[in-house]
Amino acid sequence: MNNTNTVLDILPSCLAKDCFDVIGPSILFLMNFSLLSGCVPLSFKHAVVHPILKKRNSDCYDLSNYRPISKLSFLSKILERLVLSQLQAYLDTNNIAEKFQSAFKPLHSTETALVRVLNDILVITDTGRSMVLVLLDLSSALDMVDHNILLLRLEHTVGIRGTALDWFKSYLADRSLSVHLGTFSSSSAPVCCGVPQGSVLGPILFSLYLLPLGAIFEKYNIAFHFYADDIQIYFELTDDLAVSLHYFQECMREVKEWFLSNSLVLNDKKTEIVVFNSKIPRAQLCAALGSFASFSCDYVSNLGVLLDSSLKLDKQVSAVVRSSFHQLRLISKARHYIPHEDLEKLIHTFVTSRLDYCNSLYYGLPSSL
Repeated sequence: MNNTNTVLDILPSCLAKDCFDVIGPSILFLMNFSLLSGCVPLSFKHAVVHPILKKRNSDCYDLSNYRPISKLSFLSKILERLVLSQLQAYLDTNNIAEKFQSAFKPLHSTETALVRVLNDILVITDTGRSMVLVLLDLSSALDMVDHNILLLRLEHTVGIRGTALDWFKSYLADRSLSVHLGTFSSSSAPVCCGVPQGSVLGPILFSLYLLPLGAIFEKYNIAFHFYADDIQIYFELTDDLAVSLHYFQECMREVKEWFLSNSLVLNDKKTEIVVFNSKIPRAQLCAALGSFASFSCDYVSNLGVLLDSSLKLDKQVSAVVRSSFHQLRLISKARHYIPHEDLEKLIHTFVTSRLDYCNSLYYGLPSSL
């Protein structure tokens, strides 16, 4: 485990790891007692939130410019990792998890998600037909999860019962947080909804919360792929344009109803639609899209990759080259003051990482790109 600490940790995590031969049996007893009793210690359920400015020069008096970093105690993360390993094994054995969810899973990433979606789109467009990609965005999705609905999902959809379900009830109940900024601390406040931020179990619990959503897309024969709360859906435009888009609109109506009944909110401002290989006049397409016409774009940013309607990826390549050169120029100003080995690390961190990100998508592009 990484060395992470909060102001509430009595023992630094690095010291706990160094002394594990001595304190390990006590930690083991505590973890086993929690699992067998179905009870999570109250001190494990308090989060310390550190607000950090998203951008260095932004207005420090505007609260929207801060990113809240939530930290939990080191011991609580040990307990959560134990539960996660058992829960993941159970989901894999019983084939319960959503197979088209690429976040928080071994051997899955933004790259594998994009490769799958882009490959499906290319297969259809290579036959001369058009494809529609819709990117849906949820507002503060992980913070909006209803605990009662989540527990029902764990019991009836996932099949967790008995002491294991009692443990999850205890895990979600009586959670609290306090904000620490510099030497100042706020009083404790209750957390009544959402998966615990900064937790080990939070991401997988959110994935399980979204499990029924895939069935809605399948009902309307619309392909989909999730990456955490980023939802990609895509479908083929048939010769009968009105029928194709009618199914899409009916699907979106049902999806919005499902979001509302599950305390989730679709962020319409960030919804984007792009049509690939379209031979349909734009005016006709916008008329057929109806209320969704305002979301139509020539290109979209999908998981950090720019996809344009012609599938040339030239905008993506230009963006990567531009940002890489920008980083190189910044590094070059300090190169005389930095040892060679550290300079290498800087270049790999800020330049090579940009060139490597989702580079399998560039397969088959013209050599000039």
